[in-house]
This record gives sequence, structure tokens and C-alpha cells, in this order.
Amino acid sequence: MATPRALVLRTAGTNCDQETRYALELAGAAVQLAHVNRLIESPGILAESQLLVLPGGFTYGDDVAAGKILAIELTHSFREALDDFIFAGGAILGICNGFQTLVKTGLLPGASFASAAERTLTLAHNVSGRFEARWVRLRAPDNANCVFAAPGETLELPVAHGEGRLVARDPKTLKDLAGNGQVVYRYAGPGDKPPAYPDDPNGSADNIAGICDRSGRIFGLMPHPERHVAGWQHPRWTREGRAAAEGDGLRLFRRAVDFFGKD
Repeated sequence: MATPRALVLRTAGTNCDQETRYALELAGAAVQLAHVNRLIESPGILAESQLLVLPGGFTYGDDVAAGKILAIELTHSFREALDDFIFAGGAILGICNGFQTLVKTGLLPGASFASAAERTLTLAHNVSGRFEARWVRLRAPDNANCVFAAPGETLELPVAHGEGRLVARDPKTLKDLAGNGQVVYRYAGPGDKPPAYPDDPNGSADNIAGICDRSGRIFGLMPHPERHVAGWQHPRWTREGRAAAEGDGLRLFRRAVDFFGKD
């Protein structure tokens, strides 16, 4: 079986594309890095990949709202190509700004584009009212249904965002997400207890850090897995003997690669 191919999409303001490419290559993928303008010129390159990744950053300066302009661009320029990609079984990972973008297209929590009036979720400004950059602990619910995650696992990853607070239209939306296994990771406090600030850095509803669609193939996460692919990237790497260990974030990329198989 051929090595799985990943496409990392960047545009003005993206700043985590190289780290994301490196993480995917460590996980065993063949990676193509493309500017959104190239995709406009040749939308067929999306069909050459099994995994599409929207990395972190501040696309278009986060004007209007974080990820909003890129979401509009994807909706109006690539809707058909993305629909075909998803229908063919492709997977999408949105990290931080990429998560914000997927929510604002409507691809999360559903698997299709949706108008603003139809959307049931958004990502709003942190409750703290400031940009949060810190390490957090995550836990996957036992019923998490996502190709990138393992039910019940815990991870430690860094966050770096100003608009990471997940807000739902109503309690039913949150209940459905949890019941369907679409809540992939929650922020966790010491002993995996429900967290308060700063363990939940943004005040997300139900402490949600990442969600997926019903298929488990479209996944958005606020923390940055590409920033913890090696043990020495952890702030306690010397005290905890992590020098030779893999970083927690590499697990997510490995699972995506393994899902599609590799040589």
C-alpha cells in the first residue's frame, strides 16, 4: 500500500505549517505544503491526498474573527472539492486556527458546509479576556470516536490562542456531541478532575478542547500537537526523563497515518 499523502494548507498569517509538516513526516506521511492560491489554481491536488491539515496561526490577521476569512474562502472557492474529498473518505485535521476555520465553515460539528444561521457552535474570546499560552492536560472521553484519538487517554500539549472558548447554541447541542462520541478531548485538572482556570485556559463549554464530526474523520483541536512531537519539547523534560521519549502530540499524527496505512 502506498504511503499516505497529507496536504498542509497555508495562507497569509499561517505560522505553524512547517512544524505540522515535520510532525506528519515523523509519523510516516508524504507531505505536500501548499498555499491556498495554489489550490485555487489547481483544486485537483486535494484529491491526491488522504489527509488535509489546516495548521495554526492567525490567518489574514484574524480580521473579523479568528479563522473567519479562511472559512469564507474555503466555502466559496473549494466547496465542491472539499465535499468530494470528504465523500471519498479523506480526513481533515484543524489545529487552533484550523479548528476555528472548520467550525466557521460548518464542517464541524457536522460534515457539510452550513450558513451562519445553521451553525450550532462557535469559538469565542477566552473568558480571561487575553491571549493564553500555556501547557494543558487533556483527557479523551471513554466514548471518543475519532481516528486521531484513543478513548480514555491523557495528553499534555501547549495552547496559544485568544479565541478558543467553545460556545454552543443550547444544552442539547452539547448533550448530542457528548452522546455521539464527538467530544474528543476535554481540558483536565489534577487527577483528571473537572478543571478551573487556568487548567481550562479559555472557559469552553463542558471543558471541550477538541471535537470531531460523526464520521470521526474531521477533527478540530485547540491545543497544538505539532509542538510536542519530541519529549524534550515538554517543559519538564529534564525532571521527568523525557529526552528520548516521543512527545504526546505525535500520537495524533501517527494514528491518522496508520488509519490510511503505509508501506
